[in-house]
Amino acid sequence: MQKIFASLALILCAAPTWLAGQAPAAPAASPTPANPLHRQYQEGETLAYKMTGTNENWHYTVRAEGVVKKNDKGTYFEEYRWTDMTSDGKPHMMTPAMADFRQRVSLDPKAMPSLPDLSKVDHSLIGPITDMMTFYVDVWMAAMMGVKKPGDHVYFKMGTPNSWADGTRVLTGSDSIDFDFTMKSVDTAAGTAMLEAKHVPPAKPNIPLPGAWMLAPVADTANNWVEVVKQSDGKFEGSVGQETFTVDLTVSLADGRILAGKMDNVVNTVERTCEDQALTQCGAPVPQQIERKIEIELEPIKP
Repeated sequence: MQKIFASLALILCAAPTWLAGQAPAAPAASPTPANPLHRQYQEGETLAYKMTGTNENWHYTVRAEGVVKKNDKGTYFEEYRWTDMTSDGKPHMMTPAMADFRQRVSLDPKAMPSLPDLSKVDHSLIGPITDMMTFYVDVWMAAMMGVKKPGDHVYFKMGTPNSWADGTRVLTGSDSIDFDFTMKSVDTAAGTAMLEAKHVPPAKPNIPLPGAWMLAPVADTANNWVEVVKQSDGKFEGSVGQETFTVDLTVSLADGRILAGKMDNVVNTVERTCEDQALTQCGAPVPQQIERKIEIELEPIKP
């Protein structure tokens, strides 16, 4: 079974109101050492990122090329097109719809993060698109939370459940996380700030656990990830466990651009095949550890 991992994009879909409540007044027009995560945008600025990903046995690379724009309210955003994808070392032909798809992300404090329309996106690009958003929103949130000086640490208790269930095949699909931000360093000589963002299980994850056996912790925290899928043979596959993200980001002190990012996404689960939807008549538990590693790096724009 292909596991589904809720990224920050799903969280943004589920809980926009708490994000709106965090936005402070706009910062000063130029970055200062006291505000290392401030993004100083220039309309028309171009950027390009190479993303490298490992998702279990799947390896890919893809390029995102973007330009800075400003809307009629004066809010800046970066608009990206995705191109040059390889899958397991071979060129990947994207769907025709991807030629017109543009992803918008922003570090402007006035910009409210929003999930793009993924209905026509090449399936292989859904992960890269939502992971790109995770990198940007982690920096955006840390700036909103006032993470500025080396050693600054903010823990944000969210815990709001996020669902990807479609009610037909995926009957239950949910996770719950808190945010843990730490400014690791601000190096004026190198011109960089190093931010760590952890997405961690809450003390009491607020997720539905339809089977009594799902209450037992799989790892060293309460379970914060669950999925129940109806199989083609009429049986039900239930999985439960612990999901965590650790994101390390390098940000330019000169203008607040993200220079590089690394993400480790680990899910420790047990899954059981069950005869009934209530998950009471089940086979033996099968432990699994699934890991994704995603990296982005700012690159020169192609001529």
